[in-house]
Amino acid sequence: MAADIPALLALEKDAASAAHWSLAQYQAAFSSEGPSRVALVLEEGTSVRGFVIARVLDQEWEIENIAVTGPARRRGLGTRLLGEFLEMARSGGAKAIFLEVRESNLAARDLYEKCAFTESGRRKLYYREPDEDAIGYRIDLP
Repeated sequence: MAADIPALLALEKDAASAAHWSLAQYQAAFSSEGPSRVALVLEEGTSVRGFVIARVLDQEWEIENIAVTGPARRRGLGTRLLGEFLEMARSGGAKAIFLEVRESNLAARDLYEKCAFTESGRRKLYYREPDEDAIGYRIDLP
C-alpha cells in the first residue's frame, strides 16, 4: 500500500472534499507504528480511482479519509468502495463505524445515508478554510 501513496496524494488533491493529508500523514497511515489502520484502494486498469483509510479502534472503526477521483464520480464507484469497506469492517470484527464530514458536502452525506449511516452529532466550526461544521455519522454493523 505504501507504493500507492503518490497516487493517493494526487487523487485527494483533485478531490476538494477529501481530507488533505501530507506525505508524512500517509506514510504514518501505512506504518506499523501508531494506531492500527486499514486502507482499501479502488483501481481501474492501472489507475487509482478511489480510496478509503480508516483507523481501527477495537470494534469501532473511524473513516479518516475517503475520496473518488473526479472522472470516476457519478458512476457508482463511491458506493462500491464504501460497500466493500463495510464488508471488510464486518469481516474484521467491527461493530460500528463512524466518520465526520463537512456540512456542505452533500454528495458525501447522501452516499453515507444511502449506505445506512445516520447522523450522530455535530462539531461547530470543526473545519477551516472555509470555516464549517462537521457532521458526525455512524453505522452499527450486525
